[in-house]
Amino acid sequence: MGMLSTIKRDDPELYKAIKKELKRQRESLEMIPSENFASRNVLLVAGTVLANKYSEGYPGRRYYGGNGNIDAIENLAIERAKKLFNVPHANVQPYSGSPANFAVYVALCNPGDAIMGLNLTDGGHLTHGWKASVTGKFFRSISYHVKEDGSIDIDEARRLALENKPKLIWIGATAYPMALPFGEFANIADECGAYLVADISHVAGLVAAGVHESPAKYAHIITTTTHKTLRGPRGAMIMVTEKGLAKDPELADKIDRAVFPGLQGGPHDHTTAAIATALLEASSQEFKEYAKQIVKNAETLANILSNRGIKLVSDGTANHLLLIDLTTFGTGLGVFAQEALDSAGIVVNKNTIPKEPSSPFYPSGIRIGTPAITTRRMKEKEMEEIAQIIAEVIMQVKDCKLPADTEGKKEYIKKFRKRLRNNLVIKEARKKTAELCAKFPLYPDMKL
Repeated sequence: MGMLSTIKRDDPELYKAIKKELKRQRESLEMIPSENFASRNVLLVAGTVLANKYSEGYPGRRYYGGNGNIDAIENLAIERAKKLFNVPHANVQPYSGSPANFAVYVALCNPGDAIMGLNLTDGGHLTHGWKASVTGKFFRSISYHVKEDGSIDIDEARRLALENKPKLIWIGATAYPMALPFGEFANIADECGAYLVADISHVAGLVAAGVHESPAKYAHIITTTTHKTLRGPRGAMIMVTEKGLAKDPELADKIDRAVFPGLQGGPHDHTTAAIATALLEASSQEFKEYAKQIVKNAETLANILSNRGIKLVSDGTANHLLLIDLTTFGTGLGVFAQEALDSAGIVVNKNTIPKEPSSPFYPSGIRIGTPAITTRRMKEKEMEEIAQIIAEVIMQVKDCKLPADTEGKKEYIKKFRKRLRNNLVIKEARKKTAELCAKFPLYPDMKL
């Protein structure tokens, strides 16, 4: 981070904000499942002169000159992705996960076509056809759901697919604590003739490490972000499988054309290079052990929280995240749990639960994950301590009652935040998390 010395001199206002953010990350337990800490090498590569180049097009087919080095870098990222995920084609240019998913629609669908995805409040993603997303407005979206035990309702999904004959079906989630049923959905897609797209953004690192089943032999297309369990920069990839090419030999070309020139201009070459770095790291034995520990840590958290009387969707986890159901205490308590845990130095996010009784703005659950704290090399012993802190903090919000009217909600939350500042249990919890963070320093050699 040597260049920050000049930022300190030339732009002290920005430097101060960056320094404060590093301090926040160092002194908090980052437990949002979709967040992680990129390696030092990923950060360094993302900040190189590669940010200076325009490279519209693909390797060997650019619209600008001077791209020989960029071609080599992009080809390196492509080959590493193909090898790591066992696919014949990879596009590493999407700017992020949502644009990557939309590129799949552009490649395969026309406006008004039927598509299927997991319902948002059941753990699905906005881009899988939710009504507030453009994907739910441009296409005829059919949502499948989870059952009482929190698992995806395969029978319902099959029935809906056979009734509606969707052009494509998504299998993927953002708040689903169980293994994704790729095989079952492959059968459904084959029955109705749909393309199956596996969005593995959350579990890509687990898939790469062999900790979660790969969708490569089941799906036609795989999409993923690169910054969650894969621990890379904030980018995305679209991969076409052998099954996809067997269904449509032109599928890879359709995907590439949808990304460019369909939706994007020049790729972010510095991000492409950082993706290549992350893919190399993800192919190591050390990363495989890391991914295994993510799941072990999540399982430990789940067991202890359950023993403390905290209700979990699916009664546990089979991956990197837990979804805590707070309806045992009341509805709409997710925002209070999030705020209280943040005050205690534990960063999580409020989240809807299956059959959400409140709303996405004031949901009844919180989502917790272990990728980032596992990156800090915390293990089961630390999970035991963290679980106890989380349980103690949740007990501080169980009696909150969210008013029905909007203004009443805002005023109640405002007063709640004031009470947090004087809560002795929260203060003690913050002290414990600070001590834990100090034992597992983040970027210890990074000097600002």
